[in-house]
Amino acid sequence: MPRPKPRPRGPLLGATVALVLAGTLAACGTTEEPGEDAAEPAAVETEECSDDVATSTGPVSLTDSFDRTVELDQPAARVAVLEWQQIEDVLSLCLTPVAVADAEGYGTWDTAEALPDGVEDVGVRGEPNLDALFRTDPDLVIIEAYAPDDAIIKQLEKYDVPVLATKGADGADPIAQMKATFNLIAEATGREERAEDVLDEFDAHLEEAKATVADADVSVTDFVYFDGYVDGGNVTLRPFGQGSYVGELGEELGLTNAWTGEVDPAYGLGQTDIEGMTAAGDASLFYTGTVDPAGDVFAELEKNPVWATLPAVEDGRVSAFPEGIWTFGGPRSGMQVVDAYVDLVTD
Repeated sequence: MPRPKPRPRGPLLGATVALVLAGTLAACGTTEEPGEDAAEPAAVETEECSDDVATSTGPVSLTDSFDRTVELDQPAARVAVLEWQQIEDVLSLCLTPVAVADAEGYGTWDTAEALPDGVEDVGVRGEPNLDALFRTDPDLVIIEAYAPDDAIIKQLEKYDVPVLATKGADGADPIAQMKATFNLIAEATGREERAEDVLDEFDAHLEEAKATVADADVSVTDFVYFDGYVDGGNVTLRPFGQGSYVGELGEELGLTNAWTGEVDPAYGLGQTDIEGMTAAGDASLFYTGTVDPAGDVFAELEKNPVWATLPAVEDGRVSAFPEGIWTFGGPRSGMQVVDAYVDLVTD
């Protein structure tokens, strides 16, 4: 049974399940339209990187997300990173990777941290060009995996370069999992102090936003965040239910995630069609504003009379998040998610 891959169509999926929301969802009553006119994520005030970020010295010995021991003679300085959340994390730690997978896709879907020019692109996430990867002479390869026997781990372990395998998500506590991954990368790169500062900023930002929502006269606190895709004219929508990073952040703000349908245990992602969205009830509907050229969800939604009858559509409570917010990201993406919620529910 193929595992769910919460990623945009095209760059990674191949034969795997196609996912993130394509196209424009601006239907009757929608308050915000993605695409050319979609909003950019608001700049989040954070402590910028400097040339003198503190790093530890000496050997590093740690256990990764799958109980694998990783030994380094010194904190990793030349890291290759094969997933977008972890690329973002490395950049938040004030370290520029020597190589990444799918740099173009990262720049489209994750704007929380800008990837500097000159970083080697080693191809598709999950199936990197290993020759290109190891030509960059990394002292650590950071990957995302789902199990200790993942094929990518076995493949990379054949080479004489340490591999740090991180867990992409855990529906039991998605925010804690995000922090655990961030701290693990910080430990491997000797940047624990920087990690503490970033996570303190994240916590403070969340608390401030929570107070803002509490002080606002929010008329509808129930919400459902979703994305989706078009395949052969059929629309599949993915509500982010309990256990999703985006859903959990919304609930931390005092909102209520109204999606109670079945979701996968790692990412908290459900699956439904347009008719199934009636289960959202009176909840406000939020969705990704990043446009996937693989298909136009909006064109299909417009054709469906059920969509027009949803309470949120009739009341104008269907809104896009700004473009470039990665809903499976690190602390900086999480802060963008928080700001998107606040802007939409307090407007």
